[in-house]
Amino acid sequence: MKNSLSRKLFFAVFGIAVLVALAMGAADGWNFARGFVGYINGQTEERMRQVLPRLGDYYREQHSWDGLLKDRRRWFGLIHPQGEPENEDQSTWELPVSDLTGAIFRISLLDADKRSLIAFVEPTEDALQMPIEVDGKTVGWLAMTPFQSVTEAGGELLLKRQLQASLAVGLLALLLAALLAGWASRRLLAPVRRVAAATHRLAAGEYSERVEEAANDDVGQLARDFNLLAYTLERNERMRRDFMADVSHELRTPLAVLQGELEALEDGVRKLDGDSLRSLQQEVRQLNKLVDDLSELSLADVGALTYRLQPHDLVELLREALAGSQERCREHGLQLELQLPLHALPVRVDAARIRQLISNLLENSLRYTEAGGLLRIRLQEQQGRIALDWMDSAPGVAEADIPHLCERFFRTDSSRQRASGGSGLGLAICRSIAEAHGGTLEAKASPLGGLWLHLNLPWENGPC
Repeated sequence: MKNSLSRKLFFAVFGIAVLVALAMGAADGWNFARGFVGYINGQTEERMRQVLPRLGDYYREQHSWDGLLKDRRRWFGLIHPQGEPENEDQSTWELPVSDLTGAIFRISLLDADKRSLIAFVEPTEDALQMPIEVDGKTVGWLAMTPFQSVTEAGGELLLKRQLQASLAVGLLALLLAALLAGWASRRLLAPVRRVAAATHRLAAGEYSERVEEAANDDVGQLARDFNLLAYTLERNERMRRDFMADVSHELRTPLAVLQGELEALEDGVRKLDGDSLRSLQQEVRQLNKLVDDLSELSLADVGALTYRLQPHDLVELLREALAGSQERCREHGLQLELQLPLHALPVRVDAARIRQLISNLLENSLRYTEAGGLLRIRLQEQQGRIALDWMDSAPGVAEADIPHLCERFFRTDSSRQRASGGSGLGLAICRSIAEAHGGTLEAKASPLGGLWLHLNLPWENGPC
C-alpha cells in the first residue's frame, strides 16, 4: 500500500493523541493515588490531635495506662471521633464509617520511653509521633504509621472508578483525535494532492496545466509557484517551437535562392557571370551572418562568450564605429544628427563588441526608417552612468510590440517589417552585449515618430 502523505499525517496526529491520553491517564492515576493517600494520612493526623486531650485526661485520672491495656474497647472509644459511647452497653458499639479504611488501627500508644503499649500495626521509622503531656510532663506518645498506597488506605474501589473514568475520557479523546486527523488528512492535504497531480501532468508535457490559488497560506503560495512554473515552461516551450520555426524559415529562404540560382546555372537559363556570382555570394553571406548570430547568442546563453574589458573613451569609440555612416545615411535618404559631448566619457568595455552593437543599431535604423527621415544619436552622462540614445523617425512600432523587440526572431506586423528585413537577431545580440557590460538596452517610442533605443552603461572612473 502506498504510504501517502495523508496516511502519515493521520497516524502522526493519532499517535500523538494516544501518547497524550496514556500520559494523562498515568499522571491522573498517580496524582489521584498520591492525593488520596495524603488525604487519609491528613485525616488521621487531625484525629490524633483531637485524641491527645482525651488521653491526657485519662492518664490524669488513672495515673497509668493499665486500664487501656486490659480494655481495648475503652481505647477505641477514646480514639474514635465521637469519643466514648455514653451507654454502658458497649456490645453494640461499631467503628464509624470514616474508619472503615482502617486508619484507626494505625494509631498506636507508646509509653514515655516510646515503648509500644497498644499497636495493631507496629510504628515504622517514618511514623508520626505526638507527645501526650500531663501537667507539663510527657507520659506517653501517640504514633501513627502513614498509609503508603491506595490499597492500604482501602480506596481500591474509588481508584478503580477513577481509572474507568480516565479510560472513558481517553477513549473519547482518541475518537475525537481520529476524527480530527482524518479531517486534516483529507481537508488540509487536498490542495497538496491537487498540486501533486498537476505536477505529474506537467511532467508529462501538459504545460497548460494550472491549479486553483484559493488559500492565502503556504499551500496557496505553493499553488502560485506551480502556476508560475507552468507558465514559464509553457512560454519556453512556445518560444522553443517559434525559435525552431524561425530558424527553419531563415535558413530556408537563402537556401531556396541558392538552389534556384544553381539549378538555373545548371539548366543554362542563367550564365555564370559576375552578376550570378554576386547573387550567390550575397545569399552565402546572409547564411553565414545568420549562423554567426545564432552561434553568438547560444554562447551568450551559457556564458561562454569572452569579453576583453579595457578602458576606452566612448565618445571616440562611437566616432570610429560611425565612420562612413553619414554617406550610408544619405544613400538611404536619411539625415544623421550626432550629439556628442566635447569631453571624454571613460568606460571599461570590449571595443569590438561595442562596435558590433553600434553597427547592429545602425543597420536596424537604415533597414526600417523611411526615406526622408531622421536618425538622431545622442551620448551623455546621466546620474553617474553613460546613456546612449538612438532615435529614428517613422514608421513607429505598436505599443504592445515594443517590450518584445529585443527577443529573438521577433518581427512586428507594422510597416517597419519589410521584405528586406533581417533575421530578427540584431537587437537580441545588442541586448546580450549590453548586459555583458553591466548595462541595459531598453526600447521606447521615439519622439521622432519611430523607435528609441536607450543604452545604459556604467561609468568608468579613471583615465582611458
